[in-house]
Amino acid sequence: MLKVCKFGGTSMATAENILKVKEILQADRERRFVVVSAPGKRFSGDKKITDCLYQSYDEAKKTGRCGQSFEEVKERFLALEKELGVNVEMQRLLEEIEEKILRTLTPDYAASCGEFLCAKLLSAVMGYEFIDSRELVMFDYKGKLNAEYTNDVTKNRLATVDGGAIIPGFYGVMPNGNIKTFTRGGSDITGAIVARATDASVYENWTDVNGFLIADPRIVPNPKHIRSLSYKELRELSYMGAEVLHPESIFPVKVAGIPVLIKNTFAPQVEGTAILPDIDEQEGVITGIAGKRGITGILVEKGLMNAEVGFTRKILSVLERYNISFEHLPSGVDTMSIVISDHELEGRTFQLVEDIKKAVSPDKIEVQSGLSLIATVGHGMCYKPGTAAKIFTALSKCGVNIRMIDQGSSELNIIVAVSEEDYEKAINAIYKEFIDDFR
Repeated sequence: MLKVCKFGGTSMATAENILKVKEILQADRERRFVVVSAPGKRFSGDKKITDCLYQSYDEAKKTGRCGQSFEEVKERFLALEKELGVNVEMQRLLEEIEEKILRTLTPDYAASCGEFLCAKLLSAVMGYEFIDSRELVMFDYKGKLNAEYTNDVTKNRLATVDGGAIIPGFYGVMPNGNIKTFTRGGSDITGAIVARATDASVYENWTDVNGFLIADPRIVPNPKHIRSLSYKELRELSYMGAEVLHPESIFPVKVAGIPVLIKNTFAPQVEGTAILPDIDEQEGVITGIAGKRGITGILVEKGLMNAEVGFTRKILSVLERYNISFEHLPSGVDTMSIVISDHELEGRTFQLVEDIKKAVSPDKIEVQSGLSLIATVGHGMCYKPGTAAKIFTALSKCGVNIRMIDQGSSELNIIVAVSEEDYEKAINAIYKEFIDDFR
């Protein structure tokens, strides 16, 4: 039996928290491979180390010096080294990093240093081997993870470890030797990569919550805890905004069928949430509710569009030219809605609409901004007639107008678009309509 653990930024934020991590690791000797994030916030209003490092890079490019942001990084790590009572030559490492930030052409190196230094500290605390992620995680020339090569390299390198190893998350290396990072929260992916390569019995992801909740507690008061969910349900909920786990982290463990366990560093006795290849028995009709704000819909209307060969391809080719990805593409006989996140549009809506007009000559095109998406997710929905009606009834009762409906062929989720102003009201209405199924 071998377990891979990943500890998030809150778990690594203070010396006290790092010592809690040490207790967790020492409590189970099967926890041999450990991936860490950079130190997160210690209190409300504090800064995450990764944010400070990005700011250091920006300051270096503008002024020729790393400035105050890097001073904050120095203070945090020097204090951690002292409070933990270890010696990793932190002063020297920080000086080397500052010099390299001034010379590097990309922000990825700067951003990776929080995980690097944090792993150095924990390896000294635990007496485990430190292994740099640049030895393990391989990106191709386009900046995409080379998954199979990474698995082979990681498997061979970790097979040489005697005892335990601490590995920084979030980054790897390009073929030219440059550091490349994942998107924010990408240490979850590193942990999953290590779990796959070591054929772990479980991938434990330690954070500051007790696992997944049925809905966002900032919106629904005291939502119920999810004991278990499937890989597919995780993907849907994470993609739609459930922030416990990076949505891409499931792919490495999915290949090997490794279960993921979400645990709370500050309450290790709590059960947590298990993420499994499949769920044999669904507890309720739905598993969870998640959503996204900041959505725009572009409604395209044209008579007989369904008979026009290549119509959809022409629209999607316009999006491709702008390097814009879409969320959903519901359609009718003569209508199609292109649902896009506002951050993808970035002020280019008018020009995008003009180019769509040129591409397909629609009878009508309308931009619907100020939308939110809400996904109701669960394997149990496909076995329970009337689930969609229940959702729509709940929204109707509270006066929420549905602007769009989309359901995948797997019947795993039902997605509705509502106005931004109705977002929280709608989530509460759906939660209350289904809550009895979880009692």
